[in-house]
Amino acid sequence: MEDLRGILVSLHKQALQRLADTAEGPPTGTNPKGDTQRPFDVAADEALRYALEEAFGSGIILSEESGESRFGNGEPRYRFVVDPVDGSDNLARGLPLASVSVAVLKPDSPIAPDRVVGALVGAIEDEPPIVAIRGEGAYRGQERLRVSGSQVISDAFLSCELNHFAPTPRLAKLLSRARAVRSYGCASRAIALVALGALDAHIDMRDRLTPESYIAAALVLEEAGGSVVNLSGRPLEGGQTLNDRTSLVAAATPELALEITRALDGG
Repeated sequence: MEDLRGILVSLHKQALQRLADTAEGPPTGTNPKGDTQRPFDVAADEALRYALEEAFGSGIILSEESGESRFGNGEPRYRFVVDPVDGSDNLARGLPLASVSVAVLKPDSPIAPDRVVGALVGAIEDEPPIVAIRGEGAYRGQERLRVSGSQVISDAFLSCELNHFAPTPRLAKLLSRARAVRSYGCASRAIALVALGALDAHIDMRDRLTPESYIAAALVLEEAGGSVVNLSGRPLEGGQTLNDRTSLVAAATPELALEITRALDGG
């Protein structure tokens, strides 16, 4: 079997190199979801598609920037859910809060976090990416990741996505109870920060998140000892396409996830 961890690290390196060689410029159009597409989105997408074909020979790619495509002549070995630059708006403004996100699934698997077998969440900055293989842990370089272990909101550093969203009274009350609150505008980075133990939880209740932004990071967090659930506290079901939207809570511990979902539900 191929060295999936090593291949994912190489994907990150190739995407960063292509981004470094790409000149800044105005938006080039829109992607299949209708979002603004910039030169760096296109460049990272092309680099990842080329690298995946070189590494695997055949497969299926579902990319936020180029939609669904097949490569190679043989039976697909994997399906890859790709967000070439998660946090595009941040990168366009010069904010260092963006990532390359790739989830690896079996070719016939639904687009769901529990079906991801390998995951990459790599910062746009030149630093070791975070890579997870199901059942083998999550790593940044040689460092194995572990969540913080925080169990209560009053002790927790929380991240909450607020883009295009006004906090509900219950969310506002919850955030006021936390030790600290941050907002990053990049789901994969925020969830990965929970896996790193830098954050204790990430909340996004906007019903706007699509799979490419979170399913790779969800495996990273699971392999670091945390969990990702919906607003009812149940495992995320994922979607059938990259247009399916959801809300989520990513937390270091089941206890913290339960306290957050109960607070949001008024319990």
